[in-house]
Amino acid sequence: MTASMLKKNPPVAELPPDWPALTLAQAHAAMTAPGSPLEVTQETIGGRQFRVWKNGPKSFVDLFVTSRAHADKTFLVLDRERASYEDFARASLALAHALIAAGVVKGDRVALAMRNLPEWPVAFFGALIAGAVITPLNAWWTGPELQYGLTDAGCKVAILDRERLERLSGHLNECPQLERVYVTRENEDIAHPKVRRLEDVIGSVERWRELPDRPMPPVKLAPEDDATILYTSGTTGKPKGALGTHRNGVCSVLAAQFNAARNFVRRGQPVPAPDPSAPQRGVLLSIPLFHVTGCQAVMCPTMFAGGKLVMMHRWDAELAMQAIERERITSAGGVPTIAWQLLEHPARERYNLSSLESVAYGGAPGSAELVRRIREGIPSAAPGLGWGMTETSGIFTGNSAEDYVNRPDSSGPAIPIGDMKIVDEQGNALAPNHVGELWVHGPNVIRGYWNKPEANAQTFVDGWLRTGDLAAIDEEGYLYIVDRKKDMLIRGGENIYCIEVENVLYAHPAVMDAALVGLPHRTLGEEPAAVVTLKPGAQADENALRAFVAERLAAFKVPVRVLFSRETLPRNANGKILKNEVKKFFD
Repeated sequence: MTASMLKKNPPVAELPPDWPALTLAQAHAAMTAPGSPLEVTQETIGGRQFRVWKNGPKSFVDLFVTSRAHADKTFLVLDRERASYEDFARASLALAHALIAAGVVKGDRVALAMRNLPEWPVAFFGALIAGAVITPLNAWWTGPELQYGLTDAGCKVAILDRERLERLSGHLNECPQLERVYVTRENEDIAHPKVRRLEDVIGSVERWRELPDRPMPPVKLAPEDDATILYTSGTTGKPKGALGTHRNGVCSVLAAQFNAARNFVRRGQPVPAPDPSAPQRGVLLSIPLFHVTGCQAVMCPTMFAGGKLVMMHRWDAELAMQAIERERITSAGGVPTIAWQLLEHPARERYNLSSLESVAYGGAPGSAELVRRIREGIPSAAPGLGWGMTETSGIFTGNSAEDYVNRPDSSGPAIPIGDMKIVDEQGNALAPNHVGELWVHGPNVIRGYWNKPEANAQTFVDGWLRTGDLAAIDEEGYLYIVDRKKDMLIRGGENIYCIEVENVLYAHPAVMDAALVGLPHRTLGEEPAAVVTLKPGAQADENALRAFVAERLAAFKVPVRVLFSRETLPRNANGKILKNEVKKFFD
Protein backbone atom coordinates (compact mmCIF):
# COMPACT_ATOMS: atom_id res chain seq x y z
CA MET A 1 0.00 0.00 0.00
CA THR A 2 1.62 3.22 -1.16
CA ALA A 3 0.40 6.49 0.33
CA SER A 4 -1.16 8.85 -2.19
CA MET A 5 -2.59 12.34 -1.96
CA LEU A 6 -6.31 12.80 -1.46
CA LYS A 7 -8.34 14.56 -4.14
CA LYS A 8 -11.30 16.56 -2.78
CA ASN A 9 -14.50 17.63 -4.46
CA PRO A 10 -15.71 21.25 -4.22
CA PRO A 11 -18.77 22.30 -2.19
CA VAL A 12 -22.12 21.40 -3.72
CA ALA A 13 -23.59 24.88 -3.16
CA GLU A 14 -22.70 28.35 -2.01
CA LEU A 15 -22.36 28.75 1.74
CA PRO A 16 -23.49 31.72 3.85
CA PRO A 17 -20.78 34.41 3.77
CA ASP A 18 -20.48 34.42 7.58
CA TRP A 19 -20.13 30.64 7.89
CA PRO A 20 -18.47 29.22 9.90
CA ALA A 21 -18.61 31.48 12.92
CA LEU A 22 -16.29 29.09 14.78
CA THR A 23 -13.60 26.76 13.52
CA LEU A 24 -14.05 23.07 14.15
CA ALA A 25 -11.48 23.14 16.96
CA GLN A 26 -13.18 26.15 18.59
CA ALA A 27 -16.60 24.52 18.36
CA HIS A 28 -15.40 21.25 19.89
CA ALA A 29 -13.61 23.09 22.71
CA ALA A 30 -16.70 25.12 23.56
CA MET A 31 -19.05 22.16 23.46
CA THR A 32 -16.93 19.87 25.64
CA ALA A 33 -15.77 22.46 28.22
CA PRO A 34 -16.30 21.93 31.97
CA GLY A 35 -19.90 22.54 32.92
CA SER A 36 -21.23 21.77 29.44
CA PRO A 37 -23.88 19.03 29.04
CA LEU A 38 -21.44 17.47 26.56
CA GLU A 39 -18.41 17.83 28.83
CA VAL A 40 -15.55 15.42 28.16
CA THR A 41 -13.24 14.17 30.89
CA GLN A 42 -10.40 11.68 31.26
CA GLU A 43 -10.79 8.18 32.66
CA THR A 44 -8.55 5.11 32.96
CA ILE A 45 -10.07 1.99 31.42
CA GLY A 46 -8.10 -1.24 31.39
CA GLY A 47 -4.91 0.60 32.21
CA ARG A 48 -5.28 3.05 29.30
CA GLN A 49 -6.36 6.68 29.27
CA PHE A 50 -9.54 7.60 27.41
CA ARG A 51 -11.64 10.68 26.94
CA VAL A 52 -15.21 9.92 28.00
CA TRP A 53 -18.54 11.71 28.23
CA LYS A 54 -18.94 12.99 31.78
CA ASN A 55 -22.74 13.28 31.79
CA GLY A 56 -23.91 10.38 29.65
CA PRO A 57 -25.13 6.97 30.80
CA LYS A 58 -22.37 4.54 31.75
CA SER A 59 -24.31 1.37 30.94
CA PHE A 60 -27.39 0.09 29.16
CA VAL A 61 -29.03 -0.23 32.56
CA ASP A 62 -28.41 3.49 33.20
CA LEU A 63 -29.98 4.22 29.82
CA PHE A 64 -33.00 2.05 30.63
CA VAL A 65 -33.57 3.76 33.98
CA THR A 66 -33.18 7.22 32.43
CA SER A 67 -35.58 6.44 29.60
CA ARG A 68 -38.31 5.29 31.99
CA ALA A 69 -38.61 8.88 33.21
CA HIS A 70 -40.26 9.66 29.84
CA ALA A 71 -43.21 7.70 31.23
CA ASP A 72 -46.30 8.13 29.06
CA LYS A 73 -44.54 9.47 26.00
CA THR A 74 -44.85 7.18 23.00
CA PHE A 75 -41.72 5.11 22.47
CA LEU A 76 -42.49 2.32 19.98
CA VAL A 77 -44.78 2.48 16.95
CA LEU A 78 -45.43 -0.25 14.42
CA ASP A 79 -48.44 0.39 12.19
CA ARG A 80 -51.32 0.63 14.70
CA GLU A 81 -49.38 -0.77 17.64
CA ARG A 82 -48.09 1.79 20.13
CA ALA A 83 -46.20 1.44 23.38
CA SER A 84 -45.17 4.14 25.82
CA TYR A 85 -41.87 4.25 27.69
CA GLU A 86 -43.65 2.92 30.78
CA ASP A 87 -45.22 0.08 28.77
CA PHE A 88 -41.80 -0.82 27.41
CA ALA A 89 -40.20 -0.70 30.87
CA ARG A 90 -42.76 -3.03 32.42
CA ALA A 91 -42.43 -5.57 29.59
CA SER A 92 -38.61 -5.45 29.78
CA LEU A 93 -38.63 -6.01 33.54
CA ALA A 94 -41.10 -8.89 33.20
CA LEU A 95 -38.78 -10.57 30.72
CA ALA A 96 -35.69 -9.91 32.86
CA HIS A 97 -37.25 -11.63 35.87
CA ALA A 98 -38.42 -14.55 33.71
CA LEU A 99 -34.92 -15.05 32.30
CA ILE A 100 -33.41 -15.06 35.79
CA ALA A 101 -36.05 -17.57 36.94
CA ALA A 102 -35.13 -19.72 33.92
CA GLY A 103 -31.51 -19.85 35.10
CA VAL A 104 -29.88 -16.98 33.22
CA VAL A 105 -26.99 -15.54 35.22
CA LYS A 106 -24.60 -12.66 34.59
CA GLY A 107 -22.50 -13.30 31.49
CA ASP A 108 -24.81 -15.88 29.88
CA ARG A 109 -25.50 -15.21 26.21
CA VAL A 110 -29.07 -14.59 25.10
CA ALA A 111 -29.65 -14.52 21.33
CA LEU A 112 -32.16 -12.20 19.69
CA ALA A 113 -33.32 -12.80 16.12
CA MET A 114 -36.42 -11.10 14.75
CA ARG A 115 -37.53 -8.38 12.40
CA ASN A 116 -38.18 -4.86 13.65
CA LEU A 117 -40.96 -5.44 16.16
CA PRO A 118 -41.83 -3.70 19.46
CA GLU A 119 -40.69 -6.92 21.14
CA TRP A 120 -37.13 -6.40 19.85
CA PRO A 121 -36.16 -3.55 22.25
CA VAL A 122 -37.94 -5.40 25.08
CA ALA A 123 -35.87 -8.52 24.45
CA PHE A 124 -32.68 -6.47 24.11
CA PHE A 125 -33.06 -4.57 27.38
CA GLY A 126 -34.77 -7.39 29.26
CA ALA A 127 -31.75 -9.62 28.70
CA LEU A 128 -29.29 -6.85 29.61
CA ILE A 129 -31.14 -6.01 32.82
CA ALA A 130 -30.92 -9.70 33.75
CA GLY A 131 -27.14 -9.47 33.38
CA ALA A 132 -26.95 -11.41 30.11
CA VAL A 133 -24.76 -10.63 27.12
CA ILE A 134 -27.35 -9.92 24.43
CA THR A 135 -26.47 -11.42 21.07
CA PRO A 136 -28.52 -9.98 18.17
CA LEU A 137 -28.37 -12.19 15.09
CA ASN A 138 -28.97 -11.10 11.51
CA ALA A 139 -32.66 -11.77 10.80
CA TRP A 140 -31.82 -12.27 7.12
CA TRP A 141 -29.61 -15.25 7.88
CA THR A 142 -30.61 -18.73 6.81
CA GLY A 143 -31.16 -21.55 9.30
CA PRO A 144 -27.53 -22.79 9.17
CA GLU A 145 -26.24 -19.21 9.57
CA LEU A 146 -28.47 -18.66 12.61
CA GLN A 147 -27.33 -21.97 14.04
CA TYR A 148 -23.71 -20.87 13.65
CA GLY A 149 -24.38 -17.69 15.63
CA LEU A 150 -26.14 -19.58 18.41
CA THR A 151 -23.42 -22.17 18.78
CA ASP A 152 -20.47 -19.83 18.29
CA ALA A 153 -21.69 -17.56 21.09
CA GLY A 154 -22.82 -20.50 23.21
CA CYS A 155 -26.27 -19.00 23.74
CA LYS A 156 -28.34 -20.37 26.63
CA VAL A 157 -31.56 -18.68 25.51
CA ALA A 158 -32.88 -17.44 22.17
CA ILE A 159 -35.71 -14.94 21.61
CA LEU A 160 -37.15 -15.24 18.11
CA ASP A 161 -40.07 -14.31 15.96
CA ARG A 162 -42.09 -16.92 14.09
CA GLU A 163 -40.12 -16.74 10.83
CA ARG A 164 -36.75 -17.17 12.55
CA LEU A 165 -38.12 -20.15 14.50
CA GLU A 166 -39.24 -21.73 11.24
CA ARG A 167 -35.74 -21.35 9.80
CA LEU A 168 -34.16 -22.82 12.92
CA SER A 169 -36.67 -25.60 13.50
CA GLY A 170 -34.48 -28.25 11.89
CA HIS A 171 -31.36 -27.04 13.70
CA LEU A 172 -32.44 -26.55 17.32
CA ASN A 173 -31.15 -29.96 18.35
CA GLU A 174 -27.74 -28.99 16.92
CA CYS A 175 -27.42 -26.18 19.49
CA PRO A 176 -26.45 -28.16 22.62
CA GLN A 177 -26.07 -25.14 24.92
CA LEU A 178 -29.46 -23.72 24.00
CA GLU A 179 -31.83 -24.48 26.89
CA ARG A 180 -34.86 -22.35 26.10
CA VAL A 181 -36.40 -20.51 23.15
CA TYR A 182 -39.04 -17.79 23.39
CA VAL A 183 -41.00 -17.08 20.23
CA THR A 184 -43.26 -14.10 19.61
CA ARG A 185 -46.28 -13.84 17.31
CA GLU A 186 -46.54 -17.60 16.84
CA ASN A 187 -50.15 -18.72 16.40
CA GLU A 188 -49.55 -22.41 15.74
CA ASP A 189 -49.19 -25.11 18.37
CA ILE A 190 -45.63 -25.38 19.70
CA ALA A 191 -44.38 -28.95 19.89
CA HIS A 192 -40.67 -28.51 20.66
CA PRO A 193 -39.92 -28.95 24.39
CA LYS A 194 -37.46 -26.01 24.46
CA VAL A 195 -39.87 -23.48 22.94
CA ARG A 196 -42.23 -21.16 24.86
CA ARG A 197 -44.38 -18.25 23.72
CA LEU A 198 -42.93 -14.87 24.64
CA GLU A 199 -46.47 -13.57 25.12
CA ASP A 200 -46.86 -15.96 28.06
CA VAL A 201 -44.22 -13.83 29.80
CA ILE A 202 -44.92 -10.28 28.65
CA GLY A 203 -48.33 -10.43 26.99
CA SER A 204 -49.25 -8.61 23.77
CA VAL A 205 -48.11 -5.04 23.13
CA GLU A 206 -51.46 -3.47 23.98
CA ARG A 207 -51.43 -5.22 27.39
CA TRP A 208 -47.93 -4.27 28.53
CA ARG A 209 -49.24 -1.48 30.78
CA GLU A 210 -51.20 -4.09 32.74
CA LEU A 211 -48.03 -5.94 33.75
CA PRO A 212 -46.94 -5.61 37.39
CA ASP A 213 -44.41 -2.91 38.22
CA ARG A 214 -41.51 -5.19 39.06
CA PRO A 215 -38.30 -3.99 40.72
CA MET A 216 -34.93 -3.89 38.98
CA PRO A 217 -33.21 -7.27 39.35
CA PRO A 218 -30.34 -7.26 41.90
CA VAL A 219 -27.63 -7.78 39.25
CA LYS A 220 -24.51 -5.67 39.70
CA LEU A 221 -23.23 -4.39 36.37
CA ALA A 222 -20.20 -2.17 35.75
CA PRO A 223 -19.47 -0.03 32.67
CA GLU A 224 -16.70 -2.41 31.57
CA ASP A 225 -18.81 -5.57 31.88
CA ASP A 226 -19.61 -7.42 28.65
CA ALA A 227 -22.97 -6.42 27.20
CA THR A 228 -23.33 -7.29 23.50
CA ILE A 229 -22.09 -9.64 20.81
CA LEU A 230 -22.91 -8.21 17.39
CA TYR A 231 -21.84 -10.35 14.47
CA THR A 232 -19.87 -8.92 11.59
CA SER A 233 -18.53 -10.95 8.69
CA GLY A 234 -14.84 -11.76 8.77
CA THR A 235 -12.15 -12.35 6.19
CA THR A 236 -12.25 -16.09 6.94
CA GLY A 237 -15.79 -16.19 5.59
CA LYS A 238 -17.28 -16.94 9.02
CA PRO A 239 -18.92 -14.12 10.96
CA LYS A 240 -17.06 -12.77 13.99
CA GLY A 241 -18.82 -11.75 17.18
CA ALA A 242 -17.85 -8.20 18.18
CA LEU A 243 -17.82 -8.25 21.99
CA GLY A 244 -18.86 -4.86 23.34
CA THR A 245 -19.07 -3.58 26.90
CA HIS A 246 -21.86 -1.52 28.44
CA ARG A 247 -19.72 1.62 28.10
CA ASN A 248 -18.96 0.85 24.46
CA GLY A 249 -22.62 0.58 23.57
CA VAL A 250 -23.92 3.76 25.21
CA CYS A 251 -21.19 6.10 23.89
CA SER A 252 -23.46 6.71 20.90
CA VAL A 253 -26.10 8.41 23.06
CA LEU A 254 -24.24 11.70 23.50
CA ALA A 255 -22.37 11.29 20.22
CA ALA A 256 -25.66 11.72 18.37
CA GLN A 257 -26.51 14.82 20.40
CA PHE A 258 -23.05 16.24 19.85
CA ASN A 259 -23.13 15.87 16.06
CA ALA A 260 -26.54 17.56 15.89
CA ALA A 261 -25.57 20.42 18.23
CA ARG A 262 -22.32 21.17 16.39
CA ASN A 263 -24.24 22.56 13.42
CA PHE A 264 -25.66 25.35 15.61
CA VAL A 265 -22.31 26.09 17.25
CA ARG A 266 -20.52 26.30 13.91
CA ARG A 267 -23.09 28.91 12.80
CA GLY A 268 -22.58 30.89 16.00
CA GLN A 269 -26.09 30.08 17.19
CA PRO A 270 -27.12 28.82 20.64
CA VAL A 271 -28.02 25.15 20.84
CA PRO A 272 -31.80 24.96 21.37
CA ALA A 273 -32.68 23.97 24.94
CA PRO A 274 -35.11 21.05 25.40
CA ASP A 275 -38.70 22.28 25.33
CA PRO A 276 -41.08 19.97 27.25
CA SER A 277 -44.07 21.55 25.53
CA ALA A 278 -42.74 20.99 21.98
CA PRO A 279 -44.15 18.15 19.86
CA GLN A 280 -42.38 14.85 20.41
CA ARG A 281 -39.57 14.23 17.98
CA GLY A 282 -39.82 11.07 15.91
CA VAL A 283 -37.33 8.80 14.14
CA LEU A 284 -38.21 6.53 11.24
CA LEU A 285 -36.49 3.20 11.88
CA SER A 286 -36.22 1.76 8.39
CA ILE A 287 -33.03 -0.21 8.98
CA PRO A 288 -32.73 -3.42 11.01
CA LEU A 289 -32.30 -3.23 14.76
CA PHE A 290 -29.86 -6.15 14.60
CA HIS A 291 -27.32 -3.79 12.99
CA VAL A 292 -25.21 -1.56 15.20
CA THR A 293 -26.65 1.46 13.39
CA GLY A 294 -30.26 0.60 14.11
CA CYS A 295 -29.58 -0.53 17.65
CA GLN A 296 -26.91 1.73 19.09
CA ALA A 297 -26.83 4.71 16.73
CA VAL A 298 -30.62 5.12 16.38
CA MET A 299 -32.56 3.31 19.13
CA CYS A 300 -30.34 4.24 22.08
CA PRO A 301 -30.07 8.02 21.39
CA THR A 302 -33.82 8.11 20.71
CA MET A 303 -34.51 6.50 24.10
CA PHE A 304 -32.25 8.92 25.94
CA ALA A 305 -33.95 11.93 24.36
CA GLY A 306 -37.49 10.61 24.82
CA GLY A 307 -38.16 10.36 21.11
CA LYS A 308 -40.64 8.23 19.23
CA LEU A 309 -39.25 5.23 17.32
CA VAL A 310 -41.48 4.50 14.32
CA MET A 311 -40.66 1.03 13.01
CA MET A 312 -41.09 -0.46 9.59
CA HIS A 313 -41.50 -4.21 9.23
CA ARG A 314 -39.76 -3.97 5.89
CA TRP A 315 -38.68 -1.03 3.77
CA ASP A 316 -41.25 0.46 1.40
CA ALA A 317 -40.73 4.04 0.23
CA GLU A 318 -44.41 4.99 -0.04
CA LEU A 319 -45.27 3.45 3.34
CA ALA A 320 -42.32 5.38 4.75
CA MET A 321 -43.66 8.66 3.37
CA GLN A 322 -47.07 7.87 4.80
CA ALA A 323 -45.49 7.29 8.21
CA ILE A 324 -43.45 10.51 8.00
CA GLU A 325 -46.59 12.51 7.28
CA ARG A 326 -48.80 10.70 9.83
CA GLU A 327 -46.32 10.66 12.73
CA ARG A 328 -44.66 14.02 11.92
CA ILE A 329 -41.28 12.31 11.85
CA THR A 330 -38.27 14.59 12.23
CA SER A 331 -35.43 12.23 11.26
CA ALA A 332 -35.15 9.56 8.59
CA GLY A 333 -32.46 7.75 6.65
CA GLY A 334 -30.18 4.83 7.41
CA VAL A 335 -28.39 4.11 4.13
CA PRO A 336 -28.17 6.18 0.91
CA THR A 337 -30.61 3.82 -0.82
CA ILE A 338 -33.40 4.97 1.47
CA ALA A 339 -32.74 8.64 0.79
CA TRP A 340 -32.68 8.08 -2.96
CA GLN A 341 -35.97 6.18 -2.94
CA LEU A 342 -37.72 8.85 -0.88
CA LEU A 343 -36.54 11.52 -3.31
CA GLU A 344 -37.30 9.66 -6.53
CA HIS A 345 -40.57 7.90 -5.71
CA PRO A 346 -43.28 8.83 -8.26
CA ALA A 347 -45.75 9.52 -5.42
CA ARG A 348 -43.37 11.85 -3.61
CA GLU A 349 -45.45 15.00 -4.18
CA ARG A 350 -48.55 13.48 -2.59
CA TYR A 351 -47.01 13.49 0.88
CA ASN A 352 -46.07 16.24 3.30
CA LEU A 353 -42.52 15.58 4.44
CA SER A 354 -41.94 19.05 5.87
CA SER A 355 -41.56 17.69 9.42
CA LEU A 356 -38.21 16.17 8.44
CA GLU A 357 -35.26 18.04 9.93
CA SER A 358 -32.56 15.56 8.93
CA VAL A 359 -31.97 12.80 6.40
CA ALA A 360 -28.81 11.03 7.49
CA TYR A 361 -27.17 7.83 6.39
CA GLY A 362 -24.07 5.67 6.54
CA GLY A 363 -23.11 2.07 5.79
CA ALA A 364 -22.40 2.83 2.12
CA PRO A 365 -20.86 5.69 0.16
CA GLY A 366 -23.02 8.74 -0.42
CA SER A 367 -22.50 11.29 -3.17
CA ALA A 368 -22.44 15.02 -3.78
CA GLU A 369 -25.48 14.58 -6.02
CA LEU A 370 -27.45 13.11 -3.11
CA VAL A 371 -26.59 16.13 -0.93
CA ARG A 372 -27.94 18.43 -3.64
CA ARG A 373 -31.09 16.38 -4.14
CA ILE A 374 -31.94 16.37 -0.43
CA ARG A 375 -31.49 20.15 -0.20
CA GLU A 376 -33.71 20.65 -3.25
CA GLY A 377 -36.31 17.94 -2.64
CA ILE A 378 -36.73 18.24 1.15
CA PRO A 379 -35.61 21.80 2.00
CA SER A 380 -36.51 21.41 5.69
CA ALA A 381 -34.06 18.51 6.11
CA ALA A 382 -30.32 18.77 6.60
CA PRO A 383 -28.42 15.99 4.80
CA GLY A 384 -26.01 14.01 6.95
CA LEU A 385 -23.42 11.27 6.63
CA GLY A 386 -21.47 9.35 9.25
CA TRP A 387 -18.83 6.68 9.50
CA GLY A 388 -18.68 3.89 12.02
CA MET A 389 -18.33 0.15 12.34
CA THR A 390 -19.73 -2.63 14.47
CA GLU A 391 -16.33 -2.52 16.16
CA THR A 392 -16.77 1.19 17.03
CA SER A 393 -20.27 0.67 18.44
CA GLY A 394 -21.77 2.76 15.67
CA ILE A 395 -21.13 6.49 15.44
CA PHE A 396 -17.50 7.60 15.16
CA THR A 397 -17.68 10.56 12.78
CA GLY A 398 -20.47 12.79 11.59
CA ASN A 399 -20.94 15.34 8.81
CA SER A 400 -24.14 17.30 8.23
CA ALA A 401 -25.73 20.60 7.26
CA GLU A 402 -23.24 23.28 6.02
CA ASP A 403 -20.23 21.11 6.86
CA TYR A 404 -21.57 18.38 4.58
CA VAL A 405 -22.33 20.88 1.80
CA ASN A 406 -18.78 22.19 2.12
CA ARG A 407 -17.21 18.71 2.16
CA PRO A 408 -19.64 16.41 0.33
CA ASP A 409 -17.14 13.56 0.09
CA SER A 410 -16.13 13.62 3.77
CA SER A 411 -17.56 11.48 6.56
CA GLY A 412 -16.82 14.32 8.99
CA PRO A 413 -14.56 14.69 12.03
CA ALA A 414 -14.35 12.22 14.90
CA ILE A 415 -16.58 12.69 17.92
CA PRO A 416 -14.53 14.31 20.72
CA ILE A 417 -14.02 11.08 22.68
CA GLY A 418 -12.42 9.39 19.65
CA ASP A 419 -9.05 9.59 17.92
CA MET A 420 -8.17 8.74 14.33
CA LYS A 421 -4.91 8.35 12.48
CA ILE A 422 -3.84 7.25 9.01
CA VAL A 423 -0.91 4.85 8.82
CA ASP A 424 1.25 3.23 6.18
CA GLU A 425 1.89 -0.51 5.93
CA GLN A 426 4.48 -0.30 8.72
CA GLY A 427 2.07 1.44 11.06
CA ASN A 428 3.73 4.86 10.75
CA ALA A 429 1.41 7.85 10.95
CA LEU A 430 0.96 9.75 7.68
CA ALA A 431 0.64 13.48 7.11
CA PRO A 432 -2.75 15.12 6.43
CA ASN A 433 -4.37 14.37 3.06
CA HIS A 434 -2.28 11.22 2.52
CA VAL A 435 -4.11 7.94 1.92
CA GLY A 436 -3.39 4.97 4.14
CA GLU A 437 -5.19 2.65 6.54
CA LEU A 438 -7.51 4.22 9.08
CA TRP A 439 -6.86 3.36 12.75
CA VAL A 440 -9.20 4.55 15.51
CA HIS A 441 -9.14 4.66 19.32
CA GLY A 442 -11.78 5.48 21.92
CA PRO A 443 -14.03 4.18 24.70
CA ASN A 444 -16.57 3.12 22.08
CA VAL A 445 -14.16 0.62 20.46
CA ILE A 446 -15.14 -2.92 21.39
CA ARG A 447 -13.12 -5.11 23.73
CA GLY A 448 -12.41 -7.62 20.97
CA TYR A 449 -13.89 -10.51 19.04
CA TRP A 450 -15.60 -13.37 20.81
CA ASN A 451 -13.25 -16.36 21.03
CA LYS A 452 -11.10 -15.14 18.12
CA PRO A 453 -7.58 -14.57 19.52
CA GLU A 454 -5.91 -14.51 16.10
CA ALA A 455 -8.36 -11.93 14.75
CA ASN A 456 -7.87 -9.87 17.90
CA ALA A 457 -4.09 -9.89 17.46
CA GLN A 458 -4.44 -8.76 13.85
CA THR A 459 -7.08 -6.09 14.46
CA PHE A 460 -6.24 -4.44 17.79
CA VAL A 461 -2.80 -2.88 18.24
CA ASP A 462 -1.87 -1.05 21.47
CA GLY A 463 -5.47 0.03 22.00
CA TRP A 464 -6.00 1.06 18.35
CA LEU A 465 -8.48 -0.61 16.01
CA ARG A 466 -7.20 -1.31 12.53
CA THR A 467 -10.32 -0.63 10.49
CA GLY A 468 -9.18 -2.05 7.15
CA ASP A 469 -10.48 1.08 5.42
CA LEU A 470 -8.26 3.17 3.18
CA ALA A 471 -8.78 6.80 4.05
CA ALA A 472 -7.25 10.23 4.55
CA ILE A 473 -7.71 12.98 7.15
CA ASP A 474 -7.35 16.63 6.20
CA GLU A 475 -5.72 19.43 8.19
CA GLU A 476 -8.88 20.19 10.15
CA GLY A 477 -9.58 16.57 11.07
CA TYR A 478 -12.22 15.62 8.48
CA LEU A 479 -12.22 11.98 7.43
CA TYR A 480 -12.38 10.87 3.78
CA ILE A 481 -13.00 7.16 3.15
CA VAL A 482 -11.29 6.24 -0.10
CA ASP A 483 -11.69 2.49 -0.44
CA ARG A 484 -11.88 -0.72 1.55
CA LYS A 485 -8.67 -2.58 2.14
CA LYS A 486 -10.60 -5.68 3.12
CA ASP A 487 -12.24 -7.72 0.41
CA MET A 488 -15.77 -6.65 1.23
CA LEU A 489 -18.78 -5.21 -0.53
CA ILE A 490 -21.57 -3.11 0.98
CA ARG A 491 -24.94 -3.55 -0.66
CA GLY A 492 -27.47 -1.06 0.66
CA GLY A 493 -25.82 -1.09 4.08
CA GLU A 494 -25.38 -4.89 4.26
CA ASN A 495 -21.82 -6.22 4.45
CA ILE A 496 -20.90 -8.96 2.00
CA TYR A 497 -17.52 -10.58 2.37
CA CYS A 498 -16.44 -12.02 -0.96
CA ILE A 499 -14.78 -15.12 0.41
CA GLU A 500 -17.99 -16.31 2.06
CA VAL A 501 -19.87 -16.28 -1.25
CA GLU A 502 -16.87 -17.63 -3.14
CA ASN A 503 -16.65 -20.58 -0.74
CA VAL A 504 -20.27 -21.46 -1.50
CA LEU A 505 -19.64 -21.25 -5.24
CA TYR A 506 -16.60 -23.46 -4.87
CA ALA A 507 -18.82 -26.00 -3.12
CA HIS A 508 -20.85 -26.46 -6.31
CA PRO A 509 -19.67 -29.66 -8.03
CA ALA A 510 -19.30 -27.93 -11.41
CA VAL A 511 -17.24 -24.94 -10.26
CA MET A 512 -13.46 -24.93 -10.50
CA ASP A 513 -12.71 -21.23 -10.02
CA ALA A 514 -14.78 -18.36 -8.60
CA ALA A 515 -14.44 -14.69 -7.73
CA LEU A 516 -16.94 -12.16 -6.41
CA VAL A 517 -16.68 -8.46 -7.18
CA GLY A 518 -18.84 -5.40 -6.67
CA LEU A 519 -20.69 -3.68 -9.48
CA PRO A 520 -21.62 -0.02 -8.95
CA HIS A 521 -25.29 0.62 -8.24
CA ARG A 522 -26.75 4.11 -8.10
CA THR A 523 -28.84 3.64 -4.95
CA LEU A 524 -27.52 0.46 -3.32
CA GLY A 525 -23.90 1.50 -3.66
CA GLU A 526 -22.76 -1.91 -4.88
CA GLU A 527 -24.17 -5.24 -5.94
CA PRO A 528 -22.35 -8.60 -5.88
CA ALA A 529 -21.48 -10.29 -9.16
CA ALA A 530 -19.45 -13.42 -9.81
CA VAL A 531 -17.19 -14.84 -12.49
CA VAL A 532 -16.65 -18.60 -12.46
CA THR A 533 -14.73 -21.19 -14.42
CA LEU A 534 -16.37 -24.59 -14.71
CA LYS A 535 -14.57 -27.87 -14.41
CA PRO A 536 -13.84 -29.61 -17.74
CA GLY A 537 -16.95 -31.40 -18.93
CA ALA A 538 -19.14 -29.94 -16.16
CA GLN A 539 -22.28 -27.93 -16.81
CA ALA A 540 -24.10 -25.22 -14.86
CA ASP A 541 -25.86 -22.05 -15.89
CA GLU A 542 -26.29 -18.69 -14.18
CA ASN A 543 -29.70 -19.47 -12.67
CA ALA A 544 -28.47 -22.75 -11.22
CA LEU A 545 -25.48 -21.13 -9.51
CA ARG A 546 -27.55 -18.25 -8.13
CA ALA A 547 -30.09 -20.74 -6.77
CA PHE A 548 -27.27 -22.79 -5.23
CA VAL A 549 -26.03 -19.72 -3.32
CA ALA A 550 -29.56 -18.70 -2.34
CA GLU A 551 -30.10 -22.06 -0.63
CA ARG A 552 -27.06 -21.49 1.59
CA LEU A 553 -26.76 -17.76 2.21
CA ALA A 554 -29.01 -14.78 2.90
CA ALA A 555 -30.66 -13.26 -0.17
CA PHE A 556 -28.60 -10.05 -0.14
CA LYS A 557 -25.42 -12.11 -0.65
CA VAL A 558 -26.63 -13.82 -3.84
CA PRO A 559 -24.79 -12.56 -6.96
CA VAL A 560 -27.03 -10.51 -9.22
CA ARG A 561 -25.02 -11.73 -12.21
CA VAL A 562 -22.82 -14.74 -12.88
CA LEU A 563 -20.49 -14.79 -15.90
CA PHE A 564 -18.39 -17.67 -17.13
CA SER A 565 -14.73 -17.73 -18.10
CA ARG A 566 -13.23 -20.46 -20.26
CA GLU A 567 -9.84 -19.90 -18.65
CA THR A 568 -8.82 -19.88 -15.01
CA LEU A 569 -9.27 -16.48 -13.47
CA PRO A 570 -6.40 -13.96 -13.63
CA ARG A 571 -3.96 -14.20 -10.72
CA ASN A 572 -0.78 -12.56 -9.53
CA ALA A 573 2.54 -14.31 -8.92
CA ASN A 574 1.38 -15.38 -5.47
CA GLY A 575 -1.74 -17.03 -6.84
CA LYS A 576 -4.16 -14.37 -5.60
CA ILE A 577 -7.03 -13.56 -7.94
CA LEU A 578 -6.74 -10.07 -9.42
CA LYS A 579 -10.15 -8.58 -8.69
CA ASN A 580 -9.54 -5.51 -10.85
CA GLU A 581 -9.04 -7.80 -13.83
CA VAL A 582 -12.13 -9.80 -12.91
CA LYS A 583 -14.22 -6.63 -12.93
CA LYS A 584 -13.32 -6.12 -16.58
CA PHE A 585 -15.53 -9.11 -17.44
CA PHE A 586 -18.50 -6.81 -16.77
CA ASP A 587 -17.29 -3.87 -18.89
